Amino acid sequence: MKPKTKGITAAVLGTALGAGGLAFVAMPASADDKPALPQVSAEDLVQSVVKAKPGAFDGTLKVSNDLGLPAIGNAVPGASALNMDSAHIFTDGAGKSRLAVTQGATQETVVHDGTTVWDYSSKSNTATKVTIPADVAQQKGAGSDKTADPLAASTELLAKVRESSTVSVDGTATVAGRPAYELVLTPKPTERTLLREIRVAVDSQTRMPLRVSVLSNGTATPALEVAFTEIEFTQQPADLFTFTPPKGAKVQEKTPTIDQQHKDLAEQAKQDVEVVGDGWDTVVTGKVPADALNAAPKQQGRESRGGNADPKALLERFAKKVNGTWGSGYLVTTKVGSAVLTDDGRFAAGAVPEQVLYEALGQK
Repeated sequence: MKPKTKGITAAVLGTALGAGGLAFVAMPASADDKPALPQVSAEDLVQSVVKAKPGAFDGTLKVSNDLGLPAIGNAVPGASALNMDSAHIFTDGAGKSRLAVTQGATQETVVHDGTTVWDYSSKSNTATKVTIPADVAQQKGAGSDKTADPLAASTELLAKVRESSTVSVDGTATVAGRPAYELVLTPKPTERTLLREIRVAVDSQTRMPLRVSVLSNGTATPALEVAFTEIEFTQQPADLFTFTPPKGAKVQEKTPTIDQQHKDLAEQAKQDVEVVGDGWDTVVTGKVPADALNAAPKQQGRESRGGNADPKALLERFAKKVNGTWGSGYLVTTKVGSAVLTDDGRFAAGAVPEQVLYEALGQK
């Protein structure tokens, strides 16, 4: 499969899986796990989360999901991340990070020292060293530590849905051994979404999200859990942010470059993508290349990590054929979102019922 085609498949189906970035959830705390904390207003709590700068920490994340996804395995690049057993995160709070993701007996380690990124897979005993160009490092170095924490995305989530939500503080909880406030965002009645509420367990001291929950309509339990089970806010040893490949590992070195063709493709993609609506019922629409659904997968063994399914065969197997005044195509649905890919190469995705997608396609 061409890299561009793989990216398109992941973007379209992955958006349905992730529901536009809203598919983060956590289990509710037990009744005996509610520490006494000073009262705080919902608005003050939201603002403190958005402005928080937690600094250095060492934490372990657990992930589980009940999204109602088909058994796609590794067919969609990135989908396997939803089934990881745990992730251990280290950050110095200033741009350096280390992430170790465990899946069964294998582990993938990503180390970012500010100018270099190492990605090592124990399964294949291969390591990729990427040298970040100086101009890119200068532009992104200060905030790159945010990518080390999957829950950091919740701060952007709060900002995006705040105005279209009813916000409240629903008591307290203990998460990863730390006292936290339970912040709850519920969509206003005018919002058309598959989601019932977002629950964010906010650390009472650092204001960092320790656990984020999204519950869908018609279900009593979360669809996906992303939560710290252990965390310590403390300075980290410098040697954590250096990496030496194990003996015998195959090493590949890369230096990212952006040529004119990539710039043109990026500009075209930007022009093709449009956001329809806002808040909870936001729908992302756009176009994919005309030949994307007809691309044949590669047969090489090196494709196994990213998935090697034929995009059209994948859709025909796991998606529903639909049609309307907007045209015809394939519909993928989960408990927290849906996506449509039309036969003429348009797509629409969001944490919304399918009818909202069709209306968005009709506006293109």
